Amino acid sequence: MTNALDGLWEKICDTVRLGMTPDAFQRWFAPARLMEANEESLTLAVPNSIQQLWIESNYASLLQDAIIVTLGDRRTVKFRVEMNGAGTPRPNAAGHGGHAVDVNGTPGSRSARPSDPAQASPAPRPTGTPAAAGSETTGGFNPKYVFSNFVVGTSNQFAHAAAHAVAENPARIYNPLFIHGGVGLGKTHLMQAIGHHILAHRKKARVLYLSSEQFTNEFIDAIQQGTLTKFRRRYRQADVLLIDDVQFFAGKERSQDEFFHTFNALFDGHRQIVMTSDRPPSEMQKLEARLVSRFEWGIAAEMQVPDVETRTAILRHKMSQLQVTLPDDVVRFIAERISNNVRRLEGSLLRLASFASLSNEKLTQPRVEDLLRDLLQEDAHNQVTIDKIQRVVAEHFDVRLADMTSKRRPACIAFPRQIAMHLARHLTRASFSEIGMAFGGRDHGTVMHACKLITGRMNDDPKLRSSILVLESRLKG
Repeated sequence: MTNALDGLWEKICDTVRLGMTPDAFQRWFAPARLMEANEESLTLAVPNSIQQLWIESNYASLLQDAIIVTLGDRRTVKFRVEMNGAGTPRPNAAGHGGHAVDVNGTPGSRSARPSDPAQASPAPRPTGTPAAAGSETTGGFNPKYVFSNFVVGTSNQFAHAAAHAVAENPARIYNPLFIHGGVGLGKTHLMQAIGHHILAHRKKARVLYLSSEQFTNEFIDAIQQGTLTKFRRRYRQADVLLIDDVQFFAGKERSQDEFFHTFNALFDGHRQIVMTSDRPPSEMQKLEARLVSRFEWGIAAEMQVPDVETRTAILRHKMSQLQVTLPDDVVRFIAERISNNVRRLEGSLLRLASFASLSNEKLTQPRVEDLLRDLLQEDAHNQVTIDKIQRVVAEHFDVRLADMTSKRRPACIAFPRQIAMHLARHLTRASFSEIGMAFGGRDHGTVMHACKLITGRMNDDPKLRSSILVLESRLKG
């Protein structure tokens, strides 16, 4: 049987080789071996968790294509991490001996065993496939996006608490829940964690998760195919609707109208609605006022850029999951230098851990900087500067960039300029004097007055506070 498995794996690898460089194949696929094969799945043994994660993240589609070419149809791929190459699964961070992964080339669709002990139920099925009598889920759930894998810090504490409250008591508190913040800060993680938790504790719940773009595309298809009644029944009878990136409804009038009526049907039926966006409802342009009003019926929770302590905690949590160890100075370096995006933070860790597991070379700071050169450059490009603040604020308030440094003082110019000074003080390390010089040679007293004025008005004016939070998110994102 072993010879047959080796022969089958060699045929699959012959196809895999065609889609990658020889060095990449030797590094990631050569150490793997086929342990089991049946009509539904293949089980691969790999030497470590990094090997598994890298194949899942980078070569899932290529591997599945090779399986289809070799066997004629798709197979679920399962991984087992070996201990010393002896074929004995090494427990992962959750205490399991390995987990299954549906390698189909679709990001976020892996059906690995959840690491949350509460997730005893199977991962969500693809769209339209019943999970239990009366239940329904949509595809796209990431099994790793559970509450136990979410690192809580001051930047996301309220959003996490609100999401957990919704998961415990759907439609009884915070309905709708509107989570907003920049790219890569964990909005989708929290949203899917809600779905996982509800599915684990309410077996018959109909939980639907999709993006606003998917909703629009399905709506258009329903119109063209004459299945609008079926489309409406599907979404308006859900127990929980989780919809990502609702800002993309902007400018799509018919989709907005359809979602407006879907929202009303769910809300009136005491069904839970959770939405994410890159900005709060009040800052969403080209969106109907009646829809914005409904988005504000419940509660809006912001996800902010995590501080360095939270970024360090995220890295240590990820290291525990991957069962890898990096020197403390390397972890500190990553946390300090990769600041604006949690996904980029985790990607840098994976890259360094992969290098460490496959090389005997010590991870010195020069080597780390070389391995992460592109990520560090991208993050540096996204660093907040006074020039960037001036450009973003001028665009937001529709004034000329030159007005940020001019001597003109009409309210329509002076107020945005004061906001820009406030942001410069809070988002950069520049002193009052340095900020003043950047704003046309003003003295430090002018900057201090602007900061005090804006801070006071933010306390009294929720809309102003919301606008400034949006500006901060855009500057950091």
